[in-house]
Amino acid sequence: MKKLRTINAFLALVLSVSLVAGCTPKAPPPAQPPAQTEARKPAESPAPPPLKNVEVVSKNGMVAAAHPLAAEAGVEVLKKGGNAIDAAVATALAVSVVEPNASGLGGGGFMLIRFAKTGETVVIDYREVAPQKATPDMYKVVDGKVVDDADHIGYKAVAVPGYVAGLSLALKKYGTMKLADVMQPAIKYAEEGITVTATLSGIIKDNFDKISKFPATAKIYLKDGLPYEAGDKLVNKDYAKTLRLIAAKGPDVFYKGEIADAIAKDMAANGGLITKADLAAYQPSIRKPVSGTYRGYEIISSPPPSSGGTHVIEILNMLENYDVKKLGHNTPDALQLWTEVIRRVFADRGKYMGDPAVVKVPLDGLLSKEYAKERAKDIDLNKAGTEVTAGDPSAYEGAHTTHLSVIDKEGNMVALTQTIECFFGSGVVVPGLGFLLNDEMDDFDVEPGRANSPGPGKKPLSSMSPTLVLKDGKPFLSVGSPGGPRIITAVAQVLSNIIDHGMSIQEAIEAARIHADNQSVYVEGRIPEQVRQALEAKGQKVTVKKEYDLYFGGAQGVLFDTAKGEFHGGADPRRDGKAVGY
Repeated sequence: MKKLRTINAFLALVLSVSLVAGCTPKAPPPAQPPAQTEARKPAESPAPPPLKNVEVVSKNGMVAAAHPLAAEAGVEVLKKGGNAIDAAVATALAVSVVEPNASGLGGGGFMLIRFAKTGETVVIDYREVAPQKATPDMYKVVDGKVVDDADHIGYKAVAVPGYVAGLSLALKKYGTMKLADVMQPAIKYAEEGITVTATLSGIIKDNFDKISKFPATAKIYLKDGLPYEAGDKLVNKDYAKTLRLIAAKGPDVFYKGEIADAIAKDMAANGGLITKADLAAYQPSIRKPVSGTYRGYEIISSPPPSSGGTHVIEILNMLENYDVKKLGHNTPDALQLWTEVIRRVFADRGKYMGDPAVVKVPLDGLLSKEYAKERAKDIDLNKAGTEVTAGDPSAYEGAHTTHLSVIDKEGNMVALTQTIECFFGSGVVVPGLGFLLNDEMDDFDVEPGRANSPGPGKKPLSSMSPTLVLKDGKPFLSVGSPGGPRIITAVAQVLSNIIDHGMSIQEAIEAARIHADNQSVYVEGRIPEQVRQALEAKGQKVTVKKEYDLYFGGAQGVLFDTAKGEFHGGADPRRDGKAVGY
Protein backbone atom coordinates (compact mmCIF):
# COMPACT_ATOMS: atom_id res chain seq x y z
CA MET A 1 0.00 0.00 0.00
CA LYS A 2 2.79 2.38 0.96
CA LYS A 3 4.66 1.51 -2.26
CA LEU A 4 1.54 2.28 -4.31
CA ARG A 5 1.13 5.57 -2.47
CA THR A 6 4.76 6.43 -3.22
CA ILE A 7 4.27 5.75 -6.94
CA ASN A 8 1.05 7.80 -7.03
CA ALA A 9 2.68 10.71 -5.22
CA PHE A 10 5.69 10.64 -7.54
CA LEU A 11 3.49 10.67 -10.63
CA ALA A 12 1.38 13.49 -9.21
CA LEU A 13 4.49 15.55 -8.52
CA VAL A 14 5.85 14.94 -12.01
CA LEU A 15 2.57 15.77 -13.71
CA SER A 16 1.38 18.63 -11.48
CA VAL A 17 0.98 22.06 -12.99
CA SER A 18 1.99 24.99 -10.80
CA LEU A 19 -0.86 26.24 -8.62
CA VAL A 20 0.12 29.87 -8.22
CA ALA A 21 -0.75 31.53 -4.91
CA GLY A 22 -0.66 35.15 -3.84
CA CYS A 23 3.03 35.69 -4.60
CA THR A 24 3.85 39.04 -6.17
CA PRO A 25 6.30 39.11 -9.09
CA LYS A 26 9.44 41.07 -8.18
CA ALA A 27 9.43 43.18 -11.31
CA PRO A 28 6.42 45.49 -11.19
CA PRO A 29 4.37 44.71 -14.29
CA PRO A 30 4.37 47.97 -16.24
CA ALA A 31 2.49 48.69 -19.36
CA GLN A 32 2.24 49.02 -23.06
CA PRO A 33 0.55 51.98 -24.67
CA PRO A 34 -1.78 52.42 -27.57
CA ALA A 35 -3.77 54.99 -29.65
CA GLN A 36 -7.38 56.05 -29.37
CA THR A 37 -9.89 54.52 -31.75
CA GLU A 38 -13.63 54.46 -32.01
CA ALA A 39 -15.33 51.53 -30.31
CA ARG A 40 -16.32 49.19 -33.12
CA LYS A 41 -19.00 46.54 -33.26
CA PRO A 42 -17.36 43.49 -31.70
CA ALA A 43 -17.43 39.88 -32.70
CA GLU A 44 -20.06 37.82 -30.96
CA SER A 45 -19.32 37.20 -27.30
CA PRO A 46 -18.30 33.57 -26.73
CA ALA A 47 -21.04 31.51 -25.15
CA PRO A 48 -20.17 30.72 -21.51
CA PRO A 49 -19.97 27.07 -20.40
CA PRO A 50 -22.44 25.74 -17.81
CA LEU A 51 -21.76 26.90 -14.25
CA LYS A 52 -19.67 24.58 -12.08
CA ASN A 53 -21.10 25.98 -8.83
CA VAL A 54 -24.76 26.66 -8.12
CA GLU A 55 -25.71 30.17 -7.06
CA VAL A 56 -27.18 30.12 -3.54
CA VAL A 57 -30.21 32.23 -2.61
CA SER A 58 -31.41 32.97 0.91
CA LYS A 59 -33.53 35.44 2.89
CA ASN A 60 -31.68 36.00 6.18
CA GLY A 61 -27.98 36.28 5.43
CA MET A 62 -25.13 34.84 3.40
CA VAL A 63 -21.49 33.85 3.77
CA ALA A 64 -19.23 33.03 0.81
CA ALA A 65 -15.80 31.58 1.57
CA ALA A 66 -13.05 29.46 0.04
CA HIS A 67 -14.27 26.25 1.72
CA PRO A 68 -17.75 24.93 2.60
CA LEU A 69 -16.87 24.26 6.27
CA ALA A 70 -15.69 27.85 6.73
CA ALA A 71 -18.86 29.28 5.18
CA GLU A 72 -20.97 26.98 7.37
CA ALA A 73 -19.12 28.21 10.47
CA GLY A 74 -20.04 31.79 9.61
CA VAL A 75 -23.69 31.01 8.94
CA GLU A 76 -23.99 29.17 12.28
CA VAL A 77 -22.85 32.38 13.98
CA LEU A 78 -25.50 34.36 12.08
CA LYS A 79 -28.15 31.85 13.12
CA LYS A 80 -27.14 32.31 16.77
CA GLY A 81 -27.77 36.05 16.50
CA GLY A 82 -24.28 37.21 15.67
CA ASN A 83 -23.75 40.06 13.23
CA ALA A 84 -21.72 40.09 10.01
CA ILE A 85 -18.52 40.94 11.91
CA ASP A 86 -18.95 37.99 14.29
CA ALA A 87 -19.60 35.71 11.32
CA ALA A 88 -16.62 37.05 9.37
CA VAL A 89 -14.22 36.42 12.26
CA ALA A 90 -15.56 32.89 12.77
CA THR A 91 -15.27 32.21 9.04
CA ALA A 92 -11.75 33.66 8.85
CA LEU A 93 -10.56 31.47 11.72
CA ALA A 94 -12.24 28.39 10.29
CA VAL A 95 -10.80 28.94 6.82
CA SER A 96 -7.31 29.09 8.34
CA VAL A 97 -7.81 25.43 9.32
CA VAL A 98 -9.61 24.09 6.27
CA GLU A 99 -7.54 26.06 3.72
CA PRO A 100 -4.25 26.19 5.68
CA ASN A 101 -2.09 26.85 2.64
CA ALA A 102 -3.51 30.35 2.18
CA SER A 103 -4.02 32.06 5.55
CA GLY A 104 -3.77 31.65 9.29
CA LEU A 105 -2.46 32.97 12.61
CA GLY A 106 0.95 33.61 11.05
CA GLY A 107 -0.40 36.07 8.45
CA GLY A 108 -2.47 39.22 8.13
CA GLY A 109 -5.13 40.94 6.07
CA PHE A 110 -7.71 43.68 5.61
CA MET A 111 -11.33 43.69 6.76
CA LEU A 112 -13.72 46.20 5.17
CA ILE A 113 -16.94 46.81 7.11
CA ARG A 114 -20.08 48.84 6.42
CA PHE A 115 -22.51 49.36 9.26
CA ALA A 116 -26.19 49.23 8.35
CA LYS A 117 -27.42 51.73 10.95
CA THR A 118 -25.02 54.56 10.18
CA GLY A 119 -23.72 53.82 6.69
CA GLU A 120 -20.20 54.29 8.08
CA THR A 121 -17.40 52.29 6.47
CA VAL A 122 -14.06 51.34 8.03
CA VAL A 123 -11.08 49.19 7.14
CA ILE A 124 -9.22 47.21 9.77
CA ASP A 125 -5.67 46.95 8.50
CA TYR A 126 -3.90 44.00 10.10
CA ARG A 127 -1.21 43.77 7.47
CA GLU A 128 2.10 42.30 8.63
CA VAL A 129 5.05 44.64 9.31
CA ALA A 130 8.78 44.26 8.77
CA PRO A 131 10.85 43.48 11.89
CA GLN A 132 12.94 46.28 13.38
CA LYS A 133 16.08 44.59 12.08
CA ALA A 134 14.89 44.85 8.47
CA THR A 135 16.93 47.04 6.12
CA PRO A 136 16.54 48.05 2.45
CA ASP A 137 19.57 45.91 1.50
CA MET A 138 18.82 42.94 3.77
CA TYR A 139 18.77 40.44 0.91
CA LYS A 140 21.68 39.54 -1.34
CA VAL A 141 20.58 39.94 -4.96
CA VAL A 142 22.42 38.42 -7.93
CA ASP A 143 21.19 38.97 -11.49
CA GLY A 144 17.95 40.40 -10.15
CA LYS A 145 17.16 37.37 -7.97
CA VAL A 146 17.36 37.01 -4.20
CA VAL A 147 19.99 34.45 -3.25
CA ASP A 148 18.53 31.24 -1.76
CA ASP A 149 15.00 32.67 -2.17
CA ALA A 150 15.55 34.19 1.29
CA ASP A 151 12.69 36.69 0.94
CA HIS A 152 10.32 33.87 0.03
CA ILE A 153 11.34 30.73 1.92
CA GLY A 154 12.58 30.41 5.49
CA TYR A 155 12.89 32.56 8.57
CA LYS A 156 14.13 35.81 6.98
CA ALA A 157 11.03 35.89 4.78
CA VAL A 158 8.71 36.30 7.78
CA ALA A 159 7.13 39.64 8.72
CA VAL A 160 5.44 40.27 12.08
CA PRO A 161 1.94 38.70 11.88
CA GLY A 162 -1.14 40.88 12.39
CA TYR A 163 -3.88 38.25 12.04
CA VAL A 164 -4.72 37.63 15.70
CA ALA A 165 -4.60 41.33 16.62
CA GLY A 166 -6.76 42.39 13.67
CA LEU A 167 -9.53 39.83 14.09
CA SER A 168 -9.58 40.39 17.85
CA LEU A 169 -9.92 44.16 17.37
CA ALA A 170 -12.75 43.71 14.85
CA LEU A 171 -14.67 41.47 17.22
CA LYS A 172 -14.09 43.59 20.33
CA LYS A 173 -14.97 46.91 18.68
CA TYR A 174 -17.72 45.92 16.24
CA GLY A 175 -18.88 42.39 17.04
CA THR A 176 -21.39 41.10 19.59
CA MET A 177 -19.85 37.76 20.55
CA LYS A 178 -16.81 36.62 22.54
CA LEU A 179 -13.60 35.51 20.88
CA ALA A 180 -13.76 32.10 22.56
CA ASP A 181 -17.22 31.50 21.08
CA VAL A 182 -16.42 32.34 17.46
CA MET A 183 -13.22 30.26 17.65
CA GLN A 184 -15.03 27.01 18.41
CA PRO A 185 -15.56 25.85 14.79
CA ALA A 186 -11.87 26.38 13.99
CA ILE A 187 -10.81 24.50 17.12
CA LYS A 188 -13.14 21.62 16.24
CA TYR A 189 -11.87 21.36 12.66
CA ALA A 190 -8.22 21.39 13.79
CA GLU A 191 -8.81 18.85 16.57
CA GLU A 192 -11.00 16.40 14.65
CA GLY A 193 -9.32 16.89 11.29
CA ILE A 194 -10.50 17.82 7.82
CA THR A 195 -10.92 15.78 4.66
CA VAL A 196 -8.25 16.77 2.17
CA THR A 197 -9.77 18.02 -1.08
CA ALA A 198 -8.29 17.54 -4.54
CA THR A 199 -7.39 21.24 -4.51
CA LEU A 200 -5.49 21.06 -1.21
CA SER A 201 -3.78 17.82 -2.22
CA GLY A 202 -2.60 19.42 -5.46
CA ILE A 203 -1.26 22.48 -3.65
CA ILE A 204 0.63 20.30 -1.15
CA LYS A 205 2.18 18.37 -4.04
CA ASP A 206 3.09 21.61 -5.79
CA ASN A 207 4.82 22.85 -2.63
CA PHE A 208 6.36 19.53 -1.61
CA ASP A 209 9.93 20.82 -1.72
CA LYS A 210 9.14 23.82 0.49
CA ILE A 211 7.21 21.75 3.01
CA SER A 212 9.96 19.12 3.15
CA LYS A 213 12.60 21.70 4.17
CA PHE A 214 11.00 22.22 7.60
CA PRO A 215 10.42 19.21 9.91
CA ALA A 216 7.61 20.85 11.91
CA THR A 217 5.81 21.67 8.66
CA ALA A 218 6.35 18.26 7.11
CA LYS A 219 5.03 16.64 10.28
CA ILE A 220 1.64 18.28 9.67
CA TYR A 221 1.30 18.44 5.89
CA LEU A 222 2.99 15.21 4.76
CA LYS A 223 1.82 11.67 5.48
CA ASP A 224 4.63 9.14 5.81
CA GLY A 225 6.84 11.74 4.13
CA LEU A 226 4.54 12.06 1.12
CA PRO A 227 1.79 14.52 0.13
CA TYR A 228 -1.73 13.87 1.36
CA GLU A 229 -4.10 12.49 -1.25
CA ALA A 230 -7.67 13.68 -1.78
CA GLY A 231 -9.90 11.96 0.76
CA ASP A 232 -7.21 11.61 3.44
CA LYS A 233 -7.86 13.00 6.91
CA LEU A 234 -5.55 15.85 8.00
CA VAL A 235 -5.48 16.48 11.77
CA ASN A 236 -3.60 19.41 13.36
CA LYS A 237 -3.76 19.01 17.13
CA ASP A 238 -0.95 21.54 17.69
CA TYR A 239 -3.04 24.19 15.92
CA ALA A 240 -6.06 23.24 18.04
CA LYS A 241 -3.95 23.66 21.18
CA THR A 242 -2.75 27.10 20.04
CA LEU A 243 -6.28 28.21 19.19
CA ARG A 244 -7.51 27.08 22.62
CA LEU A 245 -4.75 29.10 24.25
CA ILE A 246 -5.82 32.25 22.39
CA ALA A 247 -9.50 31.56 23.16
CA ALA A 248 -8.67 31.29 26.87
CA LYS A 249 -6.15 34.13 27.23
CA GLY A 250 -6.91 36.51 24.35
CA PRO A 251 -4.56 38.06 21.79
CA ASP A 252 -1.91 39.04 24.35
CA VAL A 253 -0.81 35.42 24.62
CA PHE A 254 0.18 35.61 20.93
CA TYR A 255 2.05 38.91 21.14
CA LYS A 256 3.36 38.97 24.72
CA GLY A 257 2.92 35.48 26.21
CA GLU A 258 3.81 31.84 25.55
CA ILE A 259 3.20 31.95 21.81
CA ALA A 260 5.40 35.05 21.42
CA ASP A 261 8.12 33.32 23.42
CA ALA A 262 8.03 30.27 21.13
CA ILE A 263 8.13 32.37 17.94
CA ALA A 264 10.99 34.56 19.17
CA LYS A 265 13.01 31.55 20.35
CA ASP A 266 12.59 29.72 17.02
CA MET A 267 13.48 32.88 15.09
CA ALA A 268 16.67 33.41 17.10
CA ALA A 269 17.71 29.79 16.61
CA ASN A 270 17.26 29.90 12.82
CA GLY A 271 18.50 33.31 11.72
CA GLY A 272 15.10 35.01 11.69
CA LEU A 273 14.70 38.70 12.47
CA ILE A 274 11.51 38.82 14.55
CA THR A 275 11.98 39.42 18.28
CA LYS A 276 9.53 39.35 21.14
CA ALA A 277 9.71 43.16 21.15
CA ASP A 278 8.52 43.18 17.51
CA LEU A 279 5.55 41.04 18.45
CA ALA A 280 4.69 43.12 21.53
CA ALA A 281 4.78 46.33 19.48
CA TYR A 282 2.36 45.18 16.78
CA GLN A 283 -0.87 47.20 16.50
CA PRO A 284 -3.59 46.94 13.84
CA SER A 285 -4.91 50.17 12.31
CA ILE A 286 -8.40 51.44 11.57
CA ARG A 287 -8.38 53.28 8.26
CA LYS A 288 -10.73 55.13 5.95
CA PRO A 289 -11.43 53.10 2.79
CA VAL A 290 -10.94 54.46 -0.71
CA SER A 291 -14.06 55.03 -2.75
CA GLY A 292 -15.19 55.86 -6.25
CA THR A 293 -18.09 55.31 -8.60
CA TYR A 294 -18.67 53.17 -11.67
CA ARG A 295 -21.70 53.80 -13.86
CA GLY A 296 -23.75 54.97 -10.88
CA TYR A 297 -22.60 52.32 -8.39
CA GLU A 298 -20.52 53.34 -5.37
CA ILE A 299 -17.30 51.31 -5.04
CA ILE A 300 -15.66 51.09 -1.59
CA SER A 301 -12.39 49.26 -1.14
CA SER A 302 -9.09 48.89 0.73
CA PRO A 303 -6.67 51.85 1.05
CA PRO A 304 -2.85 51.83 1.18
CA PRO A 305 -0.78 49.97 2.29
CA SER A 306 -2.95 47.84 0.03
CA SER A 307 -2.73 48.98 -3.56
CA GLY A 308 -5.78 46.89 -4.37
CA GLY A 309 -8.74 49.18 -3.85
CA THR A 310 -7.08 52.19 -5.43
CA HIS A 311 -6.21 50.34 -8.61
CA VAL A 312 -9.53 48.48 -8.86
CA ILE A 313 -11.12 51.93 -8.97
CA GLU A 314 -8.47 53.21 -11.41
CA ILE A 315 -9.27 50.31 -13.77
CA LEU A 316 -13.00 51.02 -13.56
CA ASN A 317 -12.40 54.75 -14.10
CA MET A 318 -10.55 53.99 -17.34
CA LEU A 319 -13.19 51.50 -18.50
CA GLU A 320 -15.89 54.11 -17.93
CA ASN A 321 -14.57 55.96 -21.00
CA TYR A 322 -15.68 53.04 -23.21
CA ASP A 323 -18.95 51.32 -23.97
CA VAL A 324 -17.85 48.05 -22.38
CA LYS A 325 -21.25 46.43 -22.82
CA LYS A 326 -21.23 47.16 -26.55
CA LEU A 327 -17.72 45.73 -26.91
CA GLY A 328 -19.07 42.43 -25.59
CA HIS A 329 -17.77 40.03 -22.98
CA ASN A 330 -14.33 38.50 -23.63
CA THR A 331 -14.36 39.49 -27.30
CA PRO A 332 -11.05 40.45 -28.95
CA ASP A 333 -11.75 44.18 -28.66
CA ALA A 334 -12.89 43.86 -25.05
CA LEU A 335 -9.80 41.89 -24.04
CA GLN A 336 -7.56 44.32 -25.93
CA LEU A 337 -9.07 47.14 -23.87
CA TRP A 338 -8.65 45.25 -20.59
CA THR A 339 -5.05 44.40 -21.45
CA GLU A 340 -4.03 47.97 -22.14
CA VAL A 341 -5.88 49.31 -19.08
CA ILE A 342 -4.25 46.73 -16.80
CA ARG A 343 -0.77 47.58 -18.08
CA ARG A 344 -1.25 51.29 -17.34
CA VAL A 345 -2.57 50.60 -13.87
CA PHE A 346 0.33 48.35 -12.93
CA ALA A 347 2.84 50.88 -14.23
CA ASP A 348 1.33 53.39 -11.77
CA ARG A 349 1.26 50.80 -8.99
CA GLY A 350 4.95 49.99 -9.40
CA LYS A 351 6.03 53.62 -9.18
CA TYR A 352 3.79 55.17 -6.59
CA MET A 353 2.47 52.59 -4.14
CA GLY A 354 3.98 51.84 -0.72
CA ASP A 355 3.36 52.15 3.01
CA PRO A 356 1.65 55.56 3.45
CA ALA A 357 3.42 55.95 6.81
CA VAL A 358 6.72 56.07 4.93
CA VAL A 359 6.02 57.32 1.39
CA LYS A 360 3.62 59.89 -0.01
CA VAL A 361 1.06 58.12 -2.19
CA PRO A 362 -0.73 60.44 -4.69
CA LEU A 363 -4.02 58.83 -3.77
CA ASP A 364 -6.43 61.49 -5.00
CA GLY A 365 -4.72 61.59 -8.38
CA LEU A 366 -4.77 57.83 -8.81
CA LEU A 367 -8.49 57.81 -7.97
CA SER A 368 -9.30 60.76 -10.23
CA LYS A 369 -11.63 60.17 -13.17
CA GLU A 370 -9.87 62.93 -15.11
CA TYR A 371 -6.51 61.24 -14.58
CA ALA A 372 -8.00 57.93 -15.72
CA LYS A 373 -9.40 59.63 -18.83
CA GLU A 374 -5.95 61.01 -19.61
CA ARG A 375 -4.33 57.58 -19.10
CA ALA A 376 -6.88 55.85 -21.34
CA LYS A 377 -6.98 58.35 -24.19
CA ASP A 378 -4.24 56.70 -26.27
CA ILE A 379 -5.51 53.11 -26.02
CA ASP A 380 -5.78 51.54 -29.45
CA LEU A 381 -8.28 48.70 -29.77
CA ASN A 382 -6.54 47.53 -32.94
CA LYS A 383 -2.99 46.98 -31.79
CA ALA A 384 -0.73 46.53 -28.79
CA GLY A 385 1.35 49.55 -27.94
CA THR A 386 4.94 49.96 -26.94
CA GLU A 387 6.06 49.98 -23.32
CA VAL A 388 5.10 53.08 -21.36
CA THR A 389 6.11 54.55 -18.03
CA ALA A 390 3.80 55.46 -15.18
CA GLY A 391 1.60 58.51 -15.53
CA ASP A 392 1.70 61.67 -13.40
CA PRO A 393 -1.24 61.56 -10.97
CA SER A 394 0.19 64.47 -8.94
CA ALA A 395 -1.37 66.88 -11.41
CA TYR A 396 -4.78 65.53 -10.36
CA GLU A 397 -4.23 65.66 -6.60
CA GLY A 398 -7.01 67.48 -4.80
CA ALA A 399 -8.26 66.01 -1.88
CA HIS A 400 -1.38 31.87 -2.49
CA THR A 401 -4.40 34.80 0.20
CA THR A 402 -8.10 33.99 0.74
CA HIS A 403 -11.30 36.01 0.68
CA LEU A 404 -14.69 35.85 2.34
CA SER A 405 -17.81 37.95 2.05
CA VAL A 406 -20.68 38.35 4.53
CA ILE A 407 -23.93 40.32 4.54
CA ASP A 408 -26.32 39.86 7.46
CA LYS A 409 -30.08 40.40 7.66
CA GLU A 410 -29.62 43.90 9.12
CA GLY A 411 -27.57 44.94 6.09
CA ASN A 412 -24.15 44.97 7.77
CA MET A 413 -21.53 44.11 5.16
CA VAL A 414 -18.05 42.63 5.46
CA ALA A 415 -15.42 41.94 2.80
CA LEU A 416 -12.33 40.30 4.29
CA THR A 417 -9.13 39.27 2.53
CA GLN A 418 -6.31 37.60 4.46
CA THR A 419 -3.10 35.83 3.56
CA ILE A 420 0.20 34.23 4.48
CA GLU A 421 1.42 35.39 1.02
CA CYS A 422 2.52 32.45 -1.17
CA PHE A 423 0.92 29.05 -0.66
CA PHE A 424 2.33 27.65 2.59
CA GLY A 425 3.91 31.04 3.30
CA SER A 426 7.58 30.88 4.29
CA GLY A 427 7.24 27.14 4.82
CA VAL A 428 8.00 27.64 8.51
CA VAL A 429 5.89 26.18 11.31
CA VAL A 430 7.19 26.93 14.80
CA PRO A 431 7.46 23.52 16.51
CA GLY A 432 4.43 22.86 18.72
CA LEU A 433 2.31 25.79 17.46
CA GLY A 434 0.81 24.19 14.35
CA PHE A 435 0.45 27.26 12.11
CA LEU A 436 2.45 28.52 9.14
CA LEU A 437 4.36 31.78 9.23
CA ASN A 438 3.99 34.19 6.31
CA ASP A 439 6.55 35.15 3.70
CA GLU A 440 5.31 38.75 3.42
CA MET A 441 8.86 40.15 3.15
CA ASP A 442 8.52 38.81 -0.41
CA ASP A 443 6.07 41.66 -1.05
CA PHE A 444 8.81 44.27 -0.65
CA ASP A 445 10.89 45.48 -3.57
CA VAL A 446 14.39 44.14 -2.90
CA GLU A 447 15.97 47.11 -4.70
CA PRO A 448 16.89 49.83 -2.14
CA GLY A 449 15.51 53.34 -2.63
CA ARG A 450 12.13 52.33 -4.04
CA ALA A 451 8.76 53.32 -2.56
CA ASN A 452 8.26 49.71 -1.48
CA SER A 453 11.79 48.85 -0.29
CA PRO A 454 12.02 47.07 3.09
CA GLY A 455 12.60 49.02 6.31
CA PRO A 456 12.11 48.62 10.06
CA GLY A 457 8.42 48.57 11.00
CA LYS A 458 7.37 49.18 7.40
CA LYS A 459 4.35 47.47 5.85
CA PRO A 460 4.90 45.70 2.53
CA LEU A 461 2.70 46.67 -0.39
CA SER A 462 -0.36 44.48 -0.82
CA SER A 463 -2.83 43.84 -3.64
CA MET A 464 -5.68 42.74 -1.35
CA SER A 465 -8.92 44.30 -2.55
CA PRO A 466 -11.88 43.51 -0.28
CA THR A 467 -14.63 45.54 -1.94
CA LEU A 468 -18.17 46.63 -1.14
CA VAL A 469 -20.60 48.05 -3.70
CA LEU A 470 -23.65 50.20 -2.97
CA LYS A 471 -26.55 50.86 -5.32
CA ASP A 472 -28.63 53.96 -4.57
CA GLY A 473 -26.91 54.11 -1.19
CA LYS A 474 -28.03 50.59 -0.23
CA PRO A 475 -26.06 47.33 0.14
CA PHE A 476 -25.52 45.63 -3.20
CA LEU A 477 -22.36 43.52 -3.23
CA SER A 478 -19.46 42.24 -1.12
CA VAL A 479 -16.63 40.69 -3.12
CA GLY A 480 -12.91 40.00 -3.19
CA SER A 481 -10.31 37.47 -4.23
CA PRO A 482 -6.86 36.05 -3.47
CA GLY A 483 -4.17 35.91 -6.13
CA GLY A 484 -1.40 38.49 -5.56
CA PRO A 485 -1.53 41.16 -8.30
CA ARG A 486 -4.28 39.16 -10.03
CA ILE A 487 -6.56 40.13 -7.12
CA ILE A 488 -6.93 43.61 -8.60
CA THR A 489 -7.83 42.39 -12.06
CA ALA A 490 -10.07 39.59 -10.78
CA VAL A 491 -12.16 41.95 -8.65
CA ALA A 492 -12.43 44.52 -11.44
CA GLN A 493 -13.56 41.84 -13.92
CA VAL A 494 -16.20 40.47 -11.53
CA LEU A 495 -17.56 43.99 -10.99
CA SER A 496 -17.66 44.70 -14.73
CA ASN A 497 -19.32 41.34 -15.41
CA ILE A 498 -22.16 42.28 -13.07
CA ILE A 499 -22.52 45.99 -13.84
CA ASP A 500 -21.71 46.04 -17.57
CA HIS A 501 -22.87 42.61 -18.67
CA GLY A 502 -25.73 41.92 -16.29
CA MET A 503 -24.37 38.62 -15.00
CA SER A 504 -25.47 36.96 -11.79
CA ILE A 505 -22.90 36.80 -8.99
CA GLN A 506 -22.06 33.16 -9.77
CA GLU A 507 -21.77 33.82 -13.52
CA ALA A 508 -19.56 36.85 -12.85
CA ILE A 509 -17.21 34.85 -10.62
CA GLU A 510 -16.96 31.82 -12.89
CA ALA A 511 -16.50 33.76 -16.15
CA ALA A 512 -13.10 33.26 -17.78
CA ARG A 513 -10.52 35.85 -16.67
CA ILE A 514 -7.41 37.47 -17.99
CA HIS A 515 -4.41 39.26 -16.52
CA ALA A 516 -1.61 41.16 -18.23
CA ASP A 517 1.91 42.41 -17.67
CA ASN A 518 4.50 43.84 -20.02
CA GLN A 519 5.40 40.33 -21.19
CA SER A 520 2.08 38.75 -22.05
CA VAL A 521 -1.69 38.54 -21.77
CA TYR A 522 -2.57 35.57 -19.58
CA VAL A 523 -5.94 34.00 -20.41
CA GLU A 524 -7.88 31.04 -19.11
CA GLY A 525 -8.23 28.16 -21.54
CA ARG A 526 -11.96 28.78 -21.85
CA ILE A 527 -11.24 31.89 -23.90
CA PRO A 528 -11.90 30.54 -27.43
CA GLU A 529 -8.95 29.98 -29.74
CA GLN A 530 -10.32 32.40 -32.34
CA VAL A 531 -10.40 35.16 -29.71
CA ARG A 532 -6.82 34.39 -28.70
CA GLN A 533 -5.73 34.47 -32.34
CA ALA A 534 -7.46 37.82 -32.83
CA LEU A 535 -5.55 39.22 -29.84
CA GLU A 536 -2.28 37.94 -31.29
CA ALA A 537 -3.17 39.61 -34.58
CA LYS A 538 -3.35 42.90 -32.64
CA GLY A 539 0.26 42.34 -31.52
CA GLN A 540 -0.35 40.78 -28.12
CA LYS A 541 1.60 37.79 -26.86
CA VAL A 542 -0.96 35.40 -25.37
CA THR A 543 -0.18 32.83 -22.69
CA VAL A 544 -2.91 30.24 -22.13
CA LYS A 545 -3.55 28.88 -18.63
CA LYS A 546 -5.86 26.07 -17.53
CA GLU A 547 -9.61 26.36 -18.03
CA TYR A 548 -10.19 27.13 -14.33
CA ASP A 549 -6.81 28.26 -13.04
CA LEU A 550 -5.80 29.19 -9.47
CA TYR A 551 -3.49 31.76 -11.08
CA PHE A 552 -6.53 34.00 -11.49
CA GLY A 553 -7.54 33.87 -7.81
CA GLY A 554 -10.61 32.55 -6.09
CA ALA A 555 -13.31 35.20 -5.80
CA GLN A 556 -16.13 34.89 -3.27
CA GLY A 557 -19.10 37.23 -3.24
CA VAL A 558 -22.52 38.02 -1.79
CA LEU A 559 -25.02 40.14 -3.72
CA PHE A 560 -28.20 41.59 -2.19
CA ASP A 561 -31.26 41.95 -4.42
CA THR A 562 -33.11 44.85 -2.81
CA ALA A 563 -36.26 44.40 -4.90
CA LYS A 564 -36.72 40.78 -3.82
CA GLY A 565 -35.09 41.03 -0.40
CA GLU A 566 -32.81 38.10 -1.34
CA PHE A 567 -29.16 37.30 -0.76
CA HIS A 568 -27.31 35.68 -3.66
CA GLY A 569 -24.04 33.91 -2.93
CA GLY A 570 -21.36 33.12 -5.48
CA ALA A 571 -18.26 30.97 -4.89
CA ASP A 572 -15.23 30.31 -7.06
CA PRO A 573 -14.73 26.80 -8.47
CA ARG A 574 -11.05 27.65 -9.01
CA ARG A 575 -10.77 26.84 -5.29
CA ASP A 576 -13.07 24.90 -2.96
CA GLY A 577 -15.38 27.92 -2.66
CA LYS A 578 -18.89 27.67 -1.28
CA ALA A 579 -21.67 30.11 -0.46
CA VAL A 580 -23.98 29.23 2.43
CA GLY A 581 -27.11 31.13 3.41
CA TYR A 582 -30.13 30.70 5.63
